[in-house]
Amino acid sequence: MFLPFLLALQLVAAHQYHFHTPVVDVESEEWHIKYGDQHDLSYTGPLSYMHLPYTKCLEDASHAFDIAILGFPFDTTTSYRPGARLGPRSIRMGSPGGGSGHTLAWGSGPFDFGARIIDCGDVPLTPMDNAKAIDQMEVAYSTLLARPVQGETTSSTSAMAKDGQAHPRLVTLGGDHTIVLPILRSLYKVYGPVSVIHFDAHFDTASIEGRTDPERISHGSYFTIAHEEHLMTNTSIHGGIRQKMGGRTVVEHDESVGFAVISTEDIDDYGIDTVIKKIRDRVGMGPVYLRRVNLFLDIDVIDPGMAPATGTPEAGGWTTREVKRIIRGLAGLNFVGADIVEVAPAYDHAEITSMAAAGLVLDFLQMMQREPPKPHVGPFFED
Repeated sequence: MFLPFLLALQLVAAHQYHFHTPVVDVESEEWHIKYGDQHDLSYTGPLSYMHLPYTKCLEDASHAFDIAILGFPFDTTTSYRPGARLGPRSIRMGSPGGGSGHTLAWGSGPFDFGARIIDCGDVPLTPMDNAKAIDQMEVAYSTLLARPVQGETTSSTSAMAKDGQAHPRLVTLGGDHTIVLPILRSLYKVYGPVSVIHFDAHFDTASIEGRTDPERISHGSYFTIAHEEHLMTNTSIHGGIRQKMGGRTVVEHDESVGFAVISTEDIDDYGIDTVIKKIRDRVGMGPVYLRRVNLFLDIDVIDPGMAPATGTPEAGGWTTREVKRIIRGLAGLNFVGADIVEVAPAYDHAEITSMAAAGLVLDFLQMMQREPPKPHVGPFFED
């Protein structure tokens, strides 16, 4: 009795996977005749950032790209509120629905410069083993970084790469902030040490003295480990810092890791243009030709009144508008990538954090491709 039953199951399975697909002329159907081709609305369609072409790039290498959106759904080294593993999904949900992305502030859209931009989906990371997940992120990032570019728009990266070849740029959606360590390890293989622009409420350069593996690696210590591994230059900079700390020794350790600091309050004391200039001067200084820069942005740099959905909120942050203005002022630096992390949508309200993060990603896509735009001048402001 049992053998005929198995044979019957095999026949059913064979029938399921070998069926005839009828050929339908869509253009002759009533919908197409009456309405033609229609684009997805902002709230419909497959879940990809800004309705970009979506492909699982680690499984399919047939789609070349210049810039890719990549999700790292990882949050198992957080020290307070978990949930950032759902960040990539929520950022995509909060993204603008298609269109050109053209804004008055930039005077352009991210697709105006010839770059092919796609969404490579999320890397399937284990939630059970931090060491393995960190290795998976490094391998995935390195794999995509080694892909050929689609066109000539990223040819400038060839002058910065150790192999003299052009490499694509990745915009990574976290995930907790630990994802920066595997990213820096991957970038080091291609570019050598990079200068880091780090927007955050916290230093993330915690001392790891006395810690043992694997607790050495967390979302508050990854920069210290990156410094030990010589992955960064000593011309990196924080922006938006306002954490409570144990004393001056915390700042001294941070300086030894290679960072200068712009606090949240500095934007009030010195003005936003001075803040932008200090960041540009810091990462652009020194004798290294075409200094490579990566921007890492923790959403908690924004005040929790505007971005509550994060793991370690700190009151008194920058506004969303101020952060966007600073990012515009950084365009023209030699960016090799950009990342946004610590969006934990379980703590959000009306998707305001997800929408803020998605808007910043749109700014990243422009920032990496162009020189700083001139201020918008409309009829009201014309001389």
